[in-house]
Parts: sequence; structure tokens; C-alpha cells
Amino acid sequence: MPLARPSTAPTDARDPDDVRAAISAWFVAHARDLPWRRPDRTAWGVLVSEVMLQQTPVVRVLPAWTDWMDWWPTPADLAAASTADVLRAWGRLGYPRRALRLQECARTITERHGGAVPRTEVELLALPGVGAYTAAAVIAFAYGGRSVVLDTNVRRVLARAIGGVALPPPSQTVAEVRSAAALVPLDPAEAALWAAASMELGALVCTARAPQCPACPIEARCAWRQAGQPTDVHLARRRTQAWAGTDRQARGRVMALLREALEPVPRAAIDGLWPDRDQLDRCLDSLVADGLAQELTTETAPPRYRLPAGTVAADR
Repeated sequence: MPLARPSTAPTDARDPDDVRAAISAWFVAHARDLPWRRPDRTAWGVLVSEVMLQQTPVVRVLPAWTDWMDWWPTPADLAAASTADVLRAWGRLGYPRRALRLQECARTITERHGGAVPRTEVELLALPGVGAYTAAAVIAFAYGGRSVVLDTNVRRVLARAIGGVALPPPSQTVAEVRSAAALVPLDPAEAALWAAASMELGALVCTARAPQCPACPIEARCAWRQAGQPTDVHLARRRTQAWAGTDRQARGRVMALLREALEPVPRAAIDGLWPDRDQLDRCLDSLVADGLAQELTTETAPPRYRLPAGTVAADR
């Protein structure tokens, strides 16, 4: 169902207050009902959602997040889980090293912060696997604080609405961060609302390939629209890699087999997953090096592989 066309009441296109107010009002009316946004959310639930949502769409994250929070509702619960259980629960979300870093993060929170997710960006940035975006998102979405939340969606909204370009540069720039920071309201509650609203607009309306401009609350004020929607000046710098035949695909097949296996998997069973033996060797070695797989060897038998055992899992 297409989004309803918003009100086009006259406002000053150059006034950032008007832009923020229009987008925030749109968000209040159109925001998705996501569990990590609800009043009963926890800071830990928000942190887990932000890690899962990195390079993964909401539709795939929702069931995984729900199961994850049922099994490990606190950092201490995840810290005590087995690595194998964590990787199985991560399933097909992709980039499984995120699961290992999230468990490291849970252990650090448990050991150094008494099991409570820190409330400051400095402390959050010191956690394993937490970068500038994730720290800012936890401050805004978990604690309702003021921070500069700048993900791909927000960057695109600001690039078009303020910068007048089709898409932001491939890599985030210092100028972008400064520009985004200047738009954040001083009031913490308003800042948190702005962070969520600008991100949601980028996810639902101001999308990369097919923006729904008629449904945008700032269509009449968008610098990109006013400039005639110029094409992407950075197109030649953007690289897209096909999925088929890549190391990521090969690693994914191995991980899928190991997640389903009840016993260590013989190398012969893994060999049948991929036609290129050299590439498969490289991928297996990388999975072991990344801590995502464990090689079991004896003097008399071929190697076998399994998910790392790690800590003994708590009862589910």
C-alpha cells in the first residue's frame, strides 16, 4: 500500500526547524511498530537490534531478534551461552562475526558494567564491536539522549534534502558528520525523535533506487527535487560485487552445514558443497581463523569441522 501524500502547508525551505518538524510529524504518523521501539524495550534489546540490522533488512532481523531476546534477554544470559548456540541462533543473518562480537560485548558489559548497557558514548565505544553509529543509536533509541545518528538512510535523506545530490559519497566524510550534527536539536527528546524519524524516512520513502517523493513530507523543500533530481555523481566509485561464486557464498554454505550438524562434519562432506577446492580451502581456513569454525584433527583420520564449543550453554 503506497504511503499517503503528506500535507504541503507552506514553510520556509531553508529553515532546518521546519524540515525537522515535518519529518518528525510524518514519523509519528507512519513509524513501523518494531519491538525495539516499544515502551518496554531494554537498552540491551536496542543494542542487539542495531548489531543485527547492520547490512540486514528488518524483515529478516525481526524473527531472529525475537528468538534471541527470548533466549538471552540480558547481556549476562548471552555471555554464558555456548558459541555454537550463538552461531546457530544467528542463522542466516549474514556476517556471522557480528554474533561473536556481540557475545564479546555481552561479556564485557557483564564483567565491567554490572550487566547494564552503558549510558555514555565513551563507554559504549569501548565495547567490542560497537562503533560510532551503534553507540549513537543506543544513546538515542535506548536512553532518549542527544547524539548524532548517521546511518546509510539518514545520510541519504540529508544528502538529498540539504545537499541537493542523489546519494551521499561512498564513504562517510567529516563534512557529513558536521552537517548532521548541526541539525540535531538541543533537546534530548527532540534529538532522539529526529534520529528515528530521519532514519525511518530513508528506509520507507527516501530509498536509494525508487524514492517515493510524492509521499515525502518535505518534497517541496527537498534541494534534490528543486535541482531537478540530478544523477548520482559518485556512480563510477560505487562497486557492487556479485554474490554467486564469492568467498562469502562459499563460507555461507559451510556455515549452514555446520549449524545443522549434530556431530562434527567430515571434510569429505564439506568438499561436496563447492566446486573450487582451492577456494573452499581458503574459506575453511578463514572460518577457523575468524573463530566461526573449529577443526578437529587426529593422526589416523581426516579432519572434521564443527561450530566452536565455547562456554557451556545455559538451559533455554
